[in-house]
This record gives sequence, structure tokens and C-alpha cells, in this order.
Amino acid sequence: MVTYKYTALSRSGQKVTGVIEGFNEMDAADRIKREHSVVLKLTEVKKSKTAEFMALDIGGKKLHPKPFTVMCSQFAIILRAGIPIGRTVQLIADKTTDKTLKLMLQEVASDVEAGRSLSASFEERGGEFLPPTFVETIRAGEESGNIDKAFETMHEHYDKQVKLANRVRSALAYPAFVFVVAIVVVMVLMVKVVPVFLNIFESYDAELPLPTRTLIAASNFCRRYILIMLMIAIIIAIIYKIYSGTEEGKLKIAQISMKLPVLGNIVNLSAASQFANSMTTMLGAGLPLNRALAITARTIDNYYISQEVSKLTVKLEEGFGLGNSLREAEILPDILVDMVGVGEETGELEDTLKTIGAYYDAELEVAIDDAMAKLEPAILCFLAGFAGYIVIAIYMAMFGMYAAM
Repeated sequence: MVTYKYTALSRSGQKVTGVIEGFNEMDAADRIKREHSVVLKLTEVKKSKTAEFMALDIGGKKLHPKPFTVMCSQFAIILRAGIPIGRTVQLIADKTTDKTLKLMLQEVASDVEAGRSLSASFEERGGEFLPPTFVETIRAGEESGNIDKAFETMHEHYDKQVKLANRVRSALAYPAFVFVVAIVVVMVLMVKVVPVFLNIFESYDAELPLPTRTLIAASNFCRRYILIMLMIAIIIAIIYKIYSGTEEGKLKIAQISMKLPVLGNIVNLSAASQFANSMTTMLGAGLPLNRALAITARTIDNYYISQEVSKLTVKLEEGFGLGNSLREAEILPDILVDMVGVGEETGELEDTLKTIGAYYDAELEVAIDDAMAKLEPAILCFLAGFAGYIVIAIYMAMFGMYAAM
């Protein structure tokens, strides 16, 4: 809410001043008129730079999936018990331990008590970090009178997403840890350990074997230019960050990610799963097809596919079917496109999309397991190969020294 300072005439004719909060000037004026007869002056109170700085949440607002999923479940359960919506929001706000959700729910509770709709308040208070499907589903639930069902749908939808994301995260944790450790070990060996042996070898006049000479050259290079290499890596990371924030960069990176070996398959399967599951949720909430498609486009992680899907809303408005539009776009797997076409012809699009979503969820899990099965041995082979090369280079030099003695 916005804070306003006002001057008004009381019902007894006296001039009074005060401060009040409202959604806008008209709302604030209406609130003042409940107690006073005439509003003489109404001005918005601007926060000072110091106040704004003190109010900053260090790290910014960030939605944590697990507490958010629990919140949806709590809404569904409490509303089903018949508790008024305003009281429900306040109860959940008091119980949640997530700082971002607590602050948002407290503001939403105040809005709802003031007569504002739940979806409109969620959109204003959490529009910057709430999923686009959330507000639209709640709005559809309000219009149909099944808001508890809307929250139950959201809980099922996001619970599935959280479990899949956790599975991917846990699968990637070990290879990522091993890879980081490998890089650190390699750098320590090249900069600190290997030079100790190589200084001994270089003190002899005998010609060193080729593997030993290449190891010496690599070690010297790392010792001389390690800071420069780190700076180059940082510069590349900064350039990538800037480029990935541009429209051209986001599209190009998204397109490249779709063509990568192994990972490209995961990207495409993930987009198909997100499309089918989000469309199922939106259609189940009662949204029209073009609106459901527009919201679904915003939930797809791959930026290129997201943009292409959003363009299909124009096709739907022109009278084209969803299946034919997807077929022309050529952005999603053929099986999904064919099944969508069948669902449209039979009038069972929602159920068909639900089946497709389950299918691609299973396919995505298999693809992730397959990728992890290939990634872990590759990292171990890299470590073994590098360690073996160092051992061979050192031992060949030592054997040469013994032969010369």
C-alpha cells in the first residue's frame, strides 16, 4: 500500500491532519471520508533514500520452492475447512517461517481485509517472484468459486516440479563436486607439487623424455600465467553474463543449449514436460486456450522455445488449432504435437496433456539418469588420465637419471 498525508474537515467542521494508507489516491480518499466529511488535501508520502536503504532486504526477494509448495497445501486445507479467506491468509502468514512469504502474506492479509480480491493482491505483492501460473489459477478459482481446488491444483503442480528439481540437483551434486575438486587438484599439482620434482630433473644434463619436457612446459606456463588465466576466466564470465542478458544472447544461448550432446535432449524433454504440465494446470483452472498458452509460454525455462510458444497465441486468435500451430513451429517433440492434435479432435485436450506430461516427466528422469551415468565416468577418466600422465612423465625421467648414473 501507498502512504498518504492528508488534511480534512471533521464532521464538526474542524481542520485535521493525519496519515493513511491506500492502494491509490481514490482508495485513500474513500477511507478518509469514512471518518471525516471533506478531504482538503491529499499527498503521497515519499520515502527518504535512507528509509529505502534501511528497508532493503539484503540479497533481494527470492521465492523458495518448498515453503511456497507448503503454503499452497495449507491454503487448500484451511479453505476446505470453511475458514474465511482473510483469516486463512493471516493464519498462514503467522505460521510460515520463510521471510519473503511471510512479508508478502502479511500484506495480502491486510489487502483482503480491506476488501481487495486475493488474486489481485497476490499479483501486486508478489508479481516479481511468484510463478505466472499461480496468480492466474487463483483468479480462475475466485471466478468459479472453487478457490480451495485452485490451491490444491497449485500444490500438486509445484510439488511435482520441486521433487523433479531436487532430483536433478542431487544427481548433479556429486559430479559437480568431483569436477571442482579435480580442477583444484590439477592446479595445485602443476603449480606446487610438480615443480619440486622437475627442478631436480633439470639439474641433470641428460636429455629429458618428451612427456617430462611437456609437463615442465605446462607447469611453467601455469606458474607464470595463473593470475592472467584467472583474470581471463573472470572476464569471460562477465562477458557471458552481459551477453546472456541481451535479447540476442538469450535466444542464441537457448538455441545452442537445445543442440548440445546429451544435455540438449534434457533441455527439449524439460520444455515438453513444462509445456504439457502447465497447459494441464491452466486448462484445469478454467482458462481459455489462448490465455492458457500465453501463461504456459512464460513457464518454459528455455528462452527460445518460450518465445516461439508465445507467438502461437496469435495463431489461435486467427482460428488455427493448437496442434497445427505447434506442428508449423517445430519447437516441441513430434509425439507431443501429434497427441495435442488428437486431444483437440476428441475434445479431451486437458486429459491428453495430462497423459503427455506424465510421459515426458518419466522420459526426463530417464534422460537425467543416463546423462549422470555418462558424466561421472568421464570425470573419473579425466582425473585418472591426467594423474597417469604425471606419473609416467616423472618415472620416465627418473629411469633416465638412473641409466645415466
